Amino acid sequence: MRRLFSLFNVVTAALLAAAAYAYQEVQRPPATPTPPKLELEERHDVKVKVYFTDTQVQSLKPETRTVQVTEENPTTLGQAALNVWASGPSASGALRLVPEGTAAPKLWIRGQHYYVNLPAAYQKLRYGTSGERMLLCTLTRTLLDTRGQDVTFLVEGQNVDTLGHLDVREPYTRQDCAD
Repeated sequence: MRRLFSLFNVVTAALLAAAAYAYQEVQRPPATPTPPKLELEERHDVKVKVYFTDTQVQSLKPETRTVQVTEENPTTLGQAALNVWASGPSASGALRLVPEGTAAPKLWIRGQHYYVNLPAAYQKLRYGTSGERMLLCTLTRTLLDTRGQDVTFLVEGQNVDTLGHLDVREPYTRQDCAD
């Protein structure tokens, strides 16, 4: 009679036990992960000065507005100011410069230089020279009110020579838009 605990039988039994254990582990449902805690960033109010134009499109009309931001860095404050600018003035005697529902320009900053990416719809506004100047100057003065050196305008992320009748190859400064 052959031996019951031969090397072959012991190895086979160990492999069978390992296979049964592995099969049980594979068939067990995975542990339910704990959901991450949702941490909402706290928003706080900040006052920004936003410029619009008067009803005659001759001078700038400043308006102080309160915006909610999660952090007070120049990019966040500038983008919040541009969003308010695109939504239009709340006071009478001032005009909005873009049609209602038009998207706000996007903004990024490098050092003291602002870059404003205008949507393509801004090229089709046909405001004439004074209206286009007011559009660019209200944006420039809104952004350069507290900091910054100049504002470069792009359309759909591309450098353009003109926006309507105005040359936008060079950045705009506060002096370009002195009222």
